[in-house]
Amino acid sequence: MLHRILCTSTRVGRVIGKSILLVPIALILLIAATGAQASPRRQSVEIPSDIERLLASPDAEVLGERIYMQSLLREIYSAHDYEPLWISQDSIEPLHNLIRDSASHGLHPQDYHLQLIEQLEEIRAGAANPEELASLDVLLTDGLLLYGYHRRYGKVKAQDLDPDINFKREAFSDVAPADAIRQAIDAGQLPEFIEQLAPTADYYESLRVQLHRYQELAARGGWPEVPDGPSLHPGDRDARMITVRRRLQVEDEGSESGHPDPEFYDTGLEPAVRNFQILHGLASDGVVGKKTLAAMNVPAATRVDQLRLSLERLRWLALEAGDVFVAVNIAGFHLSFVRHRKVEWTTRVMVGTAYRKTPLFRADITSVEFNPSWTVPPTILREDILPALKKDPAVLQKKDLHVIDSAGQRVDPSTIDWNQYGRTIPYMLRQDPGPGNALGKVKIVFPNPHFVFMHDTPHRDLFQRPERTFSSGCIRVEDALTLAQLLLENTPDFDPANLPAILDSGRTQRVKLAQPIPVLILYLTAALDPSGKARFYPDVYQRDAGELRALDGPITVDLADRNSIEPD
Repeated sequence: MLHRILCTSTRVGRVIGKSILLVPIALILLIAATGAQASPRRQSVEIPSDIERLLASPDAEVLGERIYMQSLLREIYSAHDYEPLWISQDSIEPLHNLIRDSASHGLHPQDYHLQLIEQLEEIRAGAANPEELASLDVLLTDGLLLYGYHRRYGKVKAQDLDPDINFKREAFSDVAPADAIRQAIDAGQLPEFIEQLAPTADYYESLRVQLHRYQELAARGGWPEVPDGPSLHPGDRDARMITVRRRLQVEDEGSESGHPDPEFYDTGLEPAVRNFQILHGLASDGVVGKKTLAAMNVPAATRVDQLRLSLERLRWLALEAGDVFVAVNIAGFHLSFVRHRKVEWTTRVMVGTAYRKTPLFRADITSVEFNPSWTVPPTILREDILPALKKDPAVLQKKDLHVIDSAGQRVDPSTIDWNQYGRTIPYMLRQDPGPGNALGKVKIVFPNPHFVFMHDTPHRDLFQRPERTFSSGCIRVEDALTLAQLLLENTPDFDPANLPAILDSGRTQRVKLAQPIPVLILYLTAALDPSGKARFYPDVYQRDAGELRALDGPITVDLADRNSIEPD
């Protein structure tokens, strides 16, 4: 379930005077507001010159640690005559707390100079020299800017991992970033700016709650490992059932754990097993088989990492929020229709196989086709149909495919020697509308370079499978007709009362949406069930390991957009 995944404000700041402040500035504003009422400490006149010197070198470092926002820091400090921004306050503990709290977002506090800041603060509490105070101030500013940037856009640049991902990253302002930040600091108020850090949707915050819960579980040692062995069915007696009971109780405190015969798999325990299976993307049959056993033995630390990855992936989408959109979670095999920050409707989907993955990207839904024909796409034609044709030309008749030439005319396939062609042919293969059409009764179009779209399907039984990687990349929607009607609600040219007649006609009819509606194709292996519990899905596309390495790896630099707060 993806309700309110992206229901964040699309504003990147708020207005002070006539200037729009970028959202990461909220971190600075919060502390500036906190410290504005404190009594200033006496400052040495040497500190500004030390700050200027620290930021003067091409690759600035403070005590051997790299400064990431160097050019932006130079602009900010030079506008303040290199006066310190933070150390004039009696306490900078709120800044420490803010950086420490980055762990609750699945980030690493040490990425933001926490260790050095704490060491310098201890020195400051005694007798710090001007150079040490200058170092502390620069480290705090750089750490806060970098943390704000990661909160807004994510630590990892998604496009570096997957060029198909095209989620927005730009931030716009009518003033330069340094000017906006300077105005924010000078304002010395508005602690509520912290609430504007994206994403702040309920879904994101609920995932943070689950991350905290699993972090605590992992810190306590997680759960016991259930020994391998044969499947356990209700009514079985096995010594491993003692461990199964303990395992379920650790993760789900409401599950039944006591029984006069703890080795007996009784009917009272079966609902807990079925619930575990649902929450871990498995068939809910109550049998502790191979897959259920494997899911039980996934370490708590791995579940923590899945939640951290989901929070990071949601941060990638911070600028994609809208009033109405469609979200597809590939890993969860679900689609949600979101309007006014609430999920109005959800349905199951099938996605691409591991060999032909559905890509992650965003696009705009522009039209809906009823009774669509199906033109075989290039990949399927090249890799599936053409090799089969060369072996057996009757495959066209079996699949009810027609051969269409460049003029749009049908060609008798018996007149064609298919073996003369390599990997391409000068024809299109098309399937007419009808009960056996691969696209079913409706096709939902969102132009994109991947030739991906959403559609109905005649293969209804496959929706009952827990893992639904059956397509060649397109998204098969269980209730595509309902989705089509939701998309066309505000379209003047469409009257839902006419839909039965349209479908009965058998003729293809395309209806253009009054306004394009975004579709966001996501990948969350940790999500939420309707009650707010963590729900984990198998990593069907094997994306987690690489993205986790990037999330835990070194900070990368990005010069892509000087209109946003980018590290240099």
